Amino acid sequence: MVSLRPYQKEAITSIKAEWQQGHKKTLLVLPTGTGKTICFGELARELAQNNKKVLILAHREELLDQAAQKIKAISGITCAVEKGKDRAYESNSPITVGSVQTLMRDSRLSNYKNNYFDNVIIDEAHHSLADGYRKIIEYFQSAELLGVTATPDRGDKKNLAEVYDSIAYEYSLPQAVKDGYLVPIKAQMIPLNIDLTSVKVSMGDYTDSSLGDALDPYLEQIAREMSERVKDRKTVVFLPLIRTSQKFRDLLNQYGFQAAEVNGNSPDREQILKDFSDDKYNVLCNSMLLTEGWDCPSVDCIVCLRPTKVRALYAQMVGRGTRLFEGKDHLLLLDFLWMTGKHDLVRPAHLVAPTKDIADKMTEKATEEPTDIMEQMEAAEKDVVKEREQALARQLAEQRKKKARQVDPLLYGVLLDSEEITDYVPTFGWEMEEPTEKQIKTLENSGICTDDIYCKGQATKLLDVVFKRSANGLASPKQMKLLDRYGFTNLPVWPKEAAAKVIGILASNNWQCPAWLVPGAYVPKGVSIEE
Repeated sequence: MVSLRPYQKEAITSIKAEWQQGHKKTLLVLPTGTGKTICFGELARELAQNNKKVLILAHREELLDQAAQKIKAISGITCAVEKGKDRAYESNSPITVGSVQTLMRDSRLSNYKNNYFDNVIIDEAHHSLADGYRKIIEYFQSAELLGVTATPDRGDKKNLAEVYDSIAYEYSLPQAVKDGYLVPIKAQMIPLNIDLTSVKVSMGDYTDSSLGDALDPYLEQIAREMSERVKDRKTVVFLPLIRTSQKFRDLLNQYGFQAAEVNGNSPDREQILKDFSDDKYNVLCNSMLLTEGWDCPSVDCIVCLRPTKVRALYAQMVGRGTRLFEGKDHLLLLDFLWMTGKHDLVRPAHLVAPTKDIADKMTEKATEEPTDIMEQMEAAEKDVVKEREQALARQLAEQRKKKARQVDPLLYGVLLDSEEITDYVPTFGWEMEEPTEKQIKTLENSGICTDDIYCKGQATKLLDVVFKRSANGLASPKQMKLLDRYGFTNLPVWPKEAAAKVIGILASNNWQCPAWLVPGAYVPKGVSIEE
């Protein structure tokens, strides 16, 4: 039995809890390199132990092979295979790994009853929106569904909300770096203005063919820049086309690198990958072949010459270099100045920044020196927080002047220091629906002003906080608003009884503070305030 990391144990517990609570289609978000295959492999083992039949779906042979090998190592279970000539319905194995390209065919799908599988797990779940995946999900609609993805941003999860209805567990890349499970990432800006203004866009991203044409005039200059900066590193370069990748390999070799190129048509692909792993080459060029299903932990430099608007794709490229390896203290990510007509190109900042404004601030302050993107994020966060606080202060000054008894949600979030409330953005479809009459009535009875509550998810988040605080005997929204007007602090930890006592003192003194009651210094009895 494999030894799981703490976050992997938490993830499995959270997934099962989501299913038990009726969220049948849930997501697990883990960054590349943190053992997602081990995580869902252990989950599959536990399900199989409980006499469940499990289907693991993927779109590439490497992903299916990885899953089958990990499950065999974890549980001793040999997975049935539904791919090409292999037919899993003839097997007695409780776990099936299936190719979506094979199983989506009517002739293969019809071999199974639509309730044959109790659980379906989709590896690289950002592909779930494709027609083939949707067809299989719909066919086995009674099964509990888990999608596993390394997607780091809220925007992609909004798209996945078309298929999934909750996030069971999310472990972020910054947290994985802090916990020591991935290496730090340093980004280095290369002041080379590559013009993408004429590149065509299709289905939300740049087309590979026009990208190759736009990149071609800059390849020699990029090779020269690399020879000056990363000659001592083990580097993977992502490019848009096979011919561009091969041309760049040749240029790198002219500049003294030991470079190789690999693509889907390479007859000796496995040998090239092995030679690169064994350090016979120090650069590996590819036209987007290695974004999924390939691991080489010794890689310590990534060059993304395939600019993209899709953060999931960018994260997959960078993820090839974030794994731990002896003697490797960070990953270097080269960041070129792509000239575009719009500011929607994914940059290193988007790997870690929790919001767009923080990512924009990081990109604005990027330098030509290698800079830890976590440190960059912390500095940018301080700047953005300061700007936000100034804007909030103006809004709150107006709200505090209002005599209304109810509390504006924004003020309530600020009083609680809760970004979940102040920065709330809906993700899943149900969250975007209008709040129910019951939610509105309950919030109003709790003292929350509902004028600006625009969706069910926001109302749910507020009610969760209000109910939890009430159950713990903490001050109500109305109490907090009143005490805040007088300048009392640390209100989130005030017990309801203590708040009522102070409000009683104010009321009995004609709504004035007695000389002995200093709002900024007052701490209710029994309350511990952390410095």
